[in-house]
Amino acid sequence: MFNVTTKSIQWGREKLTLETGKVARQADGSVIATLGETQVMANVTFARKAKPGQDFFPLTVHYQEKYYAAGKVPGGFFKREARPSEKETLTSRLIDRPIRPLFVDGFRNEVLVMATVLSCDLENDPDIVAMIAVSAALTISGVPFMGPIGAARVGFSNGAYVLNPAMDDMTQLRLKPEQRLDLVIAGTKDAVMMVESEAYELTEEEMLGAVVFGHEQMQPVIDLIMDFAEDAAKEPFDFTPPDYSALYASVKAAGEAQMRAAFALRDKQERTTAIAAAVADIISKMSEADQADSNLYPAIKDLEATVLRGDVVKHGTRIDGRDTKTVRPITCETGILPRTHGSALFTRGETQGLVVTTLGTGEDEQIIDALNGNYRSNFMLHYNFPPYSVGEVGRVGSPGRREIGHGKLAWRALQAVLPAATDFPYTIRVVSEITESNGSSSMASVCGGSLSMMDAGVPLKAPVAGVAMGLILEDDGNYAVLTDILGDEDHLGDMDFKVAGTEAGITSLQMDIKIAGITPAIMKQALAQARDGRLHILGEMAKSLTSAQAFSEYAPKIETMTIPTDKIREVIGSGGKVIREIVELSGAKVDINDDGMIKIASNDANAIKRAYDMIWSIVAEPEEGKVYTGKVVKLVDFGAFVNFFGKRDGLVHVSQIAKQRLTHPNELLKEGQEVKVKLLGFDDRGKVRLGMKMVDQETGEEIVEKKDDSAEG
Repeated sequence: MFNVTTKSIQWGREKLTLETGKVARQADGSVIATLGETQVMANVTFARKAKPGQDFFPLTVHYQEKYYAAGKVPGGFFKREARPSEKETLTSRLIDRPIRPLFVDGFRNEVLVMATVLSCDLENDPDIVAMIAVSAALTISGVPFMGPIGAARVGFSNGAYVLNPAMDDMTQLRLKPEQRLDLVIAGTKDAVMMVESEAYELTEEEMLGAVVFGHEQMQPVIDLIMDFAEDAAKEPFDFTPPDYSALYASVKAAGEAQMRAAFALRDKQERTTAIAAAVADIISKMSEADQADSNLYPAIKDLEATVLRGDVVKHGTRIDGRDTKTVRPITCETGILPRTHGSALFTRGETQGLVVTTLGTGEDEQIIDALNGNYRSNFMLHYNFPPYSVGEVGRVGSPGRREIGHGKLAWRALQAVLPAATDFPYTIRVVSEITESNGSSSMASVCGGSLSMMDAGVPLKAPVAGVAMGLILEDDGNYAVLTDILGDEDHLGDMDFKVAGTEAGITSLQMDIKIAGITPAIMKQALAQARDGRLHILGEMAKSLTSAQAFSEYAPKIETMTIPTDKIREVIGSGGKVIREIVELSGAKVDINDDGMIKIASNDANAIKRAYDMIWSIVAEPEEGKVYTGKVVKLVDFGAFVNFFGKRDGLVHVSQIAKQRLTHPNELLKEGQEVKVKLLGFDDRGKVRLGMKMVDQETGEEIVEKKDDSAEG
């Protein structure tokens, strides 16, 4: 019934297996990839015809995590997987970016890729397995795909690169100082196609070494897929790339001069208007048959690329007049919003980000429901890209994949320099509102985010800046690496290479290649130029922070204390009764974690002190010989019981109340009276012994007996 093909290799510490022929047999390509006990099923389907007039490639990639894969029930009110999580969205982008450039030019049939996590062993992250499964499914599907690609995760611990570290080692990386890198890489046999990473101030040499290591380690995977395809691949789809050279010649003749004049304009808005006019003029000069040709717009796009790229490679001059290494003019302002906790306006050329920082308490931490368990994050970065930022109209809705991806890139760049939670016990939310955009708004978010947090008084280990690099690689091998690329240079170039970091090293790197890959030599040059650009931007940022930033008066004040873990239950109380009472009586927010660290937050310093004292009275132990203020709670024939330390009571024996002899304690004391007592010690049964007669009841000072010197001589 089934015609099953299975291939396996030992890859690192685990066995990697590819299987097809048993499940989802009506898909054009279906592969289940298994690494350890993590399994991902990838299914590929594609339309046999392009839609009439289709002038772009409609590729859709969906990565889905099923909670049953880890033996979990989804959280929330509806117990069903619903909208994609951030992890699913980011992994869909990870899969899309390296495979998109490898479809044959001119192929515009709709392609759907679905990767579904079926099993997760909590050791091997399913994102890498999904990339491998998709590559194998595409390779055997018959679709015109110039793969396969391989993928790998690279860690860097104790000076050595690690292939596919365990999931626990990569979760909340900044809590694991020995692990300095989480890098995902994908590529073909000959070249790297995509890199995504977060790092802890790695040098350019260390980062390049990680990329080279990852590319080497994925080679057995590529060989496995090719061997697998020899037995399982379907007949290639009959597709001949369209030849529109004649149409391109007509387009070039009709509008090259006007297009060159448009690209010669330095201002973005003027240039955009002029390019649109040139395109409209070219179309008007075409015949009706050419206007109906779905290759018309690709031909016009080729003309735009030729005009932009040629001058850069030949003359080193870019469309805004810069050379290949110059960063656009930068203006930085901080503290521009009066009631926010921290704010910054970062402007680089025609790219601008208004970035705002809000400081919250432990209650504001984000709870992340992941396959490998729930955990909390005290740092969030959200990126918004409204249509007006590029002078357009458009629909405004929930964040799209691009906004989530750009926000996560900026998050990765900044998380490496955050203070430890014990040193700065706040939840930090950074929001980047992109108000203008002409290239690299994610890097503007990094720079603005760093300034905004410093304006809020967050003690970052070092400022962080980011810069986007581009590449123009011609067929003859000549190339130009561009620092701080514009939007047009991104769209019409061959590489988008974003590097962020401090003066000491790289904290995040993202690379997307739109051609068949680049060499280590080009990457080395790009990293070197990026470092120069980053240091220049850091210098400009420093000008806006000439003195230490004051902590916002509108931010909550938080004090921390650590208690023994065996005292946590006493502070919380049965059903949370005690901690609720502390919050109600003090007016402060109180958060306790499993390690015994308590965060007390309020805008009122007195409320914090009240809560602190109440908690301390529960967990602290009274000290022998120390004087305390207490209250008489009960009088008996032999003494007075005094509540002197939290809920602790002790006995002041009638002989210890006053220097004179008392028949009954009620001669001097009454219930509810405040008294000063000294802790004399504990009896054999652990009961507290207190004394009053040796303490001045007015001052609380211990009475020191003076020697009588008159008898000497």
